[in-house]
Amino acid sequence: MSSQHPEDTKNLMLAVALAMSVLFGWQYFYAGPLQKAQQEKAQLEKRLADEAKAKANDPTAGTALPGAAQPGVAGAGAAAAPLAATREEALARSPRLAVETPSLKGSIALKGGLIDDLTLVKHRETVDPKSPNVVLFSPLSAPDSYFAEYGWQAKGAAASTMPGAETVWTASHPGPLTQDTPVTLTWDNGAGLVFRRTISVDADYLFKISDEVENKSTSDVALTPYARLYRFGKPKTTGYAVLHEGLIGVPGEAGLVEVAYATALSEPGPKNYESKTGGWIGITDKYWASALIPDQKAPFVAVLEGRAAALGGRSELYTAEYTRPEMIVPAGQRQAIEGQLYAGAKQVKVVEGYETTYNIKMFNKLIDWGWFHFITRPLNHLLDWFYQILGNFGLAILAVTVLVKAAFYPLANKSYESMAKMKKLQPQMEALRERFKDDKQRQQKEVMQLYQKEKINPLAGCLPILIQIPVFFALYKVLFISIDMRHAPFYGWIKDLSAADPTSLFNLFGLLPFAVPEFLHVGVWPIIMGITMFVQMQLNPPQPDPIQQQIFSYMPIIFTFLLGSFPAGLVIYWAWNNLLSIAQQWHISNQQGVEIHLFDNMKRMFGPLGKFFGFGKDKKD
Repeated sequence: MSSQHPEDTKNLMLAVALAMSVLFGWQYFYAGPLQKAQQEKAQLEKRLADEAKAKANDPTAGTALPGAAQPGVAGAGAAAAPLAATREEALARSPRLAVETPSLKGSIALKGGLIDDLTLVKHRETVDPKSPNVVLFSPLSAPDSYFAEYGWQAKGAAASTMPGAETVWTASHPGPLTQDTPVTLTWDNGAGLVFRRTISVDADYLFKISDEVENKSTSDVALTPYARLYRFGKPKTTGYAVLHEGLIGVPGEAGLVEVAYATALSEPGPKNYESKTGGWIGITDKYWASALIPDQKAPFVAVLEGRAAALGGRSELYTAEYTRPEMIVPAGQRQAIEGQLYAGAKQVKVVEGYETTYNIKMFNKLIDWGWFHFITRPLNHLLDWFYQILGNFGLAILAVTVLVKAAFYPLANKSYESMAKMKKLQPQMEALRERFKDDKQRQQKEVMQLYQKEKINPLAGCLPILIQIPVFFALYKVLFISIDMRHAPFYGWIKDLSAADPTSLFNLFGLLPFAVPEFLHVGVWPIIMGITMFVQMQLNPPQPDPIQQQIFSYMPIIFTFLLGSFPAGLVIYWAWNNLLSIAQQWHISNQQGVEIHLFDNMKRMFGPLGKFFGFGKDKKD
């Protein structure tokens, strides 16, 4: 048996490195965070139990919301109010003004003046068109409360005259609030101050809140305006570290700030950002988000915080808050401030449109573009362009993959051509190694001279592949975060490209009436992906080392199980990319006159069965 060719070793090491990067990536981005989340959950449960025990000994412990300043919800003690059994019961605890737009449906609580009831009209919980719409905001006393509060703070005796959680506002009209009909809420504190809050909303997900204070008293009043998002309970997350879910914002010059839910709890204490101008703060999930957007030209203080506390029966609380500087309302005069609230789906065009229209600093960062954002964003726009033309998100994935492969075709050509030339030189290189087997230095010198003579760069096969890796990772990221892929059908049994292939080999793709454990869930598309990966590997000659050959043989199987739980859109992309790579390598090998080893490898692997199907031809030893 001849010694192993260095190009084969290089290809093996590259393939193993890529495979291990995926396996370690899986461990780092999914399995590891999942295990860590379970550990943190156990620690959190113990912590909550200790706090509950402490509260039993001291009834006043843990009843106030965190933060240096206590806005209206906390000031009224409403956080300790009993939970409602259902969301509907919580909604019934306050008179309400309906909200109806093409994208949102819900209501504003006149008691407290809270924006605390929003449902996304265009998005449902499951692919079933009869399933409930996605609920974003819920009232304070609801099981999973999540809402926005705007208000004023004052010092000393004036604090008790500020509007709070028990304040009942009067609406300028019975509603509903629509994109064409704003509403003004009014409350007179009986001490010379009249508060007016005008709320408007557009056809998508942006509210505009204008708060005005009229001072009818005989003395000046100092007030501090604030806005805050509250989220109680542990939100449902994807569990993937490749995606940020939790507190987020761009507080002025601080740039993008991301605090995961788990991090906010494990590192208690507020994250303060003093005297910032421009930007926003909020809370984000994979597909949905809320964000408070202050006046982009006015300074503010931002606070992001998460804590575990026994508040009205809830165990976790996450808040995003900004406070404007104290303002003086002179006697007999009025003062007003404006802010905006984004509450809805993370649609790229909508978010980027708001950033441009209202000059909101880095608002596009509400969408997690990742490290390769300079690649990810253009790819997303390209994907959306194909989606609008083809009308099917799956076809758009295939089209973008073809375009990306075409863009890198010259580089891939150089890579395959280099490998093909190296294979042609294998006999000469083997002869040199045999001739100078006792002189390694001379051997390397002769090999390099052979490269120079044939004008071959031994690194030319690797560099093009390395250059392409960030682009394919960026495309992977786009597919992972795209809300357009959510509930988007492909063809056949794929009704939701954002969910795993629902079929499974281990119940004969649904023919047997039992559910398959997740770790054994291997559908049709993961199997197709595994086959394309297997065929791609068999285009190359077998490895002389049996152990190395076994690694190559098992990699498609490992990847098939690994991708079994991945969203179908990602698996289809991977399979299609493999198929294009096979066609490309086959074409270039034919052009270079290099032997294609697929059929011989099939015959060698499957023995008599391979011969029966005519794989390869018998060769004389």
